[in-house]
Amino acid sequence: MAVTIYDIAKHAGVSKSTVSRVLNNQANLSQTSKRKVLQAIEELNYQPSKLARALTSAGFDAIMVISNRSTKTTTGNPFFSEIIHAISAEAEQADFDLILQTARNTKDELKKCITKIEEKMIKGIIMLSSPADESFFEKLDNYNIPIVVTGKVEGTYQNVYSVDTDNFGDSYALTKHLVESGHRHIACIHAPLDYHVSIDRVSGFRSCLFDHHLDIRNDWIINSGYSIEDSYEAALKLMSGPEKPTAVFATDDLKVLSIYKMASDLGYHIPDDLSVIGYNDRTISSFLSPPLTSIDIPTTQLGKKATHLLFELIHSNKKQPKSTLIKTKMIERKSIRRLEQT
Repeated sequence: MAVTIYDIAKHAGVSKSTVSRVLNNQANLSQTSKRKVLQAIEELNYQPSKLARALTSAGFDAIMVISNRSTKTTTGNPFFSEIIHAISAEAEQADFDLILQTARNTKDELKKCITKIEEKMIKGIIMLSSPADESFFEKLDNYNIPIVVTGKVEGTYQNVYSVDTDNFGDSYALTKHLVESGHRHIACIHAPLDYHVSIDRVSGFRSCLFDHHLDIRNDWIINSGYSIEDSYEAALKLMSGPEKPTAVFATDDLKVLSIYKMASDLGYHIPDDLSVIGYNDRTISSFLSPPLTSIDIPTTQLGKKATHLLFELIHSNKKQPKSTLIKTKMIERKSIRRLEQT
């Protein structure tokens, strides 16, 4: 049976309130009483529970991870499971509990966050998505609790920090690689433009085509939703018209997998019939045939950096950059066919 403060009080011959004052390091306490209590704690091997600590002003040693998305938009996406694993490993090393919060919508998410903050259940928040509508940030910023977002943050806030990659620049570079490989008819399959990451990746694609004086065909820039089924339907739609692209840029893992499955089902050969480039997880890339030329998403690095930054902020080290960019690189593999430039 666990030792309680009542056991300590009895063993030390003092009152329960005296034990409580010692545990909370309060003043106006005689050195004799303090010494008796500390000796009893040592002899009884007392370990204060996290609940007991939470009832003091310190609160729980816990951080919360939220996706700011419904589960319908994250199901099947390996990014979320992998980054949560990286965050939980870092939290465990720092002896912090991790609370994974889900919600039906943004309003419900905000309500749950505020409740946990006011009840001192958490000391910081990591957000796995960066919505284009930043009203969520604006409202939480008033509660003076550190928030680290693994994504872009456009507004200026006191307590909101960003850890991200250069999605615009990376997408521009991926598209430019297709152009330099001789492709002039390039399509894009992307996620909905509700989050900064999708907006920046599509913007980088468009900007590259514009700078190289290539047609930007809206019918070849397809919003394929969040599910693998919707992505597959978008890939089928892309290749069903009388004119077909020679290359396609995919903005995330689900889009890549859908294009590969579509090509297999319809008898297209990558890269002979269709070149594919995009963002991908390195582990998944190793299972694709041919392997994908891509920006490999540094998911583990993003998770670790976000968690380390949050702990610095929790420990009152506020002299941290508001925005941190994680470097990426494009890895050339076998999914691009070089064409004669015309």
